Amino acid sequence: MGKRKSRILLHVDMNCFYASVEMAYDPSLKGKPVAIAGSEEDRRGIVVTCSYEARKFGVKTTMTVREAKRLCPQLIILPPNFERYKKASQAAFAILREYTDLVEPVSIDEGYLDITHRIKFEHPLETAKSIQNRLLDELDLPCSIGIAPNKFLAKTASDMKKPLGITILRKRDVPRLLWPLDIHEMHGIGERTAEKLKQIHIHTIGDLAKANDVQLRMLLGINGLRLKERANGNDDRPVDPESVYEFKSVGNSTTLPADSSDEGELLLVLDSLAETVSRRLANKRVFAGRIQVMIRYHDRKTVTRSEKTENPVRGRGEIFSYARKIFLKHWTGSPVRLLGITADELLEEGQAFKQLDLFTYEKEEKSGQLAKAIEKLKEKYGKNIIVKGMTDYNKEGLLTSSFSKDFLDESGIRK
Repeated sequence: MGKRKSRILLHVDMNCFYASVEMAYDPSLKGKPVAIAGSEEDRRGIVVTCSYEARKFGVKTTMTVREAKRLCPQLIILPPNFERYKKASQAAFAILREYTDLVEPVSIDEGYLDITHRIKFEHPLETAKSIQNRLLDELDLPCSIGIAPNKFLAKTASDMKKPLGITILRKRDVPRLLWPLDIHEMHGIGERTAEKLKQIHIHTIGDLAKANDVQLRMLLGINGLRLKERANGNDDRPVDPESVYEFKSVGNSTTLPADSSDEGELLLVLDSLAETVSRRLANKRVFAGRIQVMIRYHDRKTVTRSEKTENPVRGRGEIFSYARKIFLKHWTGSPVRLLGITADELLEEGQAFKQLDLFTYEKEEKSGQLAKAIEKLKEKYGKNIIVKGMTDYNKEGLLTSSFSKDFLDESGIRK
């Protein structure tokens, strides 16, 4: 086999995006401590993002408005304007696509570019500088950019210098720059995973890079080996412009009007959430293999627990049944502020076959006549002749995610 061709990838990360958009819209806000936050009146007064001027006072994302104002009394609080952010995001990605067709948005304010083909006539650093300058000059939006041979290193590099930084991170730099860092600081590792790793004496990224494969697989499954590869600077994921149309989970959550410890009331909320998740699964024509419940208590302590389903599920009743079981098992009885249900391990309709057992066989057998009739129609007229529920396809026939609908499609309407 020949040597694999090296790639040059960029990760472009907009700095304090929501706040930066507001400052571009109203220049009088520049240089001032600004925070974008929900309304405190309806109990959603959480800081979504804030300017670097606000961060100097200790203001942080997810902090309550009350806490933020205590730290920075002169803090300017603005409500989110998603239509404004959507337009700014579209304009930013339009600029990125002038440099390459291989642009993969991963959120409203960050994305990857594969610029390997450009190195024939321009140094990657010059391309990064050009992008950074254009975003600043044309849209008044600052960004940081990481330059690396793969996604993991590019993402890591873009976090190293903020705001308005450009960082090159080569694979040979990994032992010197990344391995001494605490495992918490590695992109892709959350707090719970970090705590699990520390239980087997993996405290730094270097420890993970040298960890035992068997131990990692037992602790974290296949993801453990994947994380070890990242820790060694390896990541062969391509920059995929179509990935924005994919979705990995479907969920919904709601903040209660008032903290509640009434079991009946909380189960009614879960039932309503199950209905919404069921409808969204039907719209996307997928089934779920796992149901997760999130419980946020009055003191903002948050617990998420999940359970794998016996068979792929999509109905409201099935989802509620699993959610109810999970909730009652893990709820402490303390007042609840927020509840959420997420369906993941999604399967397309064609893949979501049921593993029949004695309890489901009779029901499946009764529906067998109808199923056979439907299959005959599909064979004659095509598999899409009969579709249950609503479809959610865009004009190119690709499944739309909430991200593409909200921020990328001109016709998208935020719900």
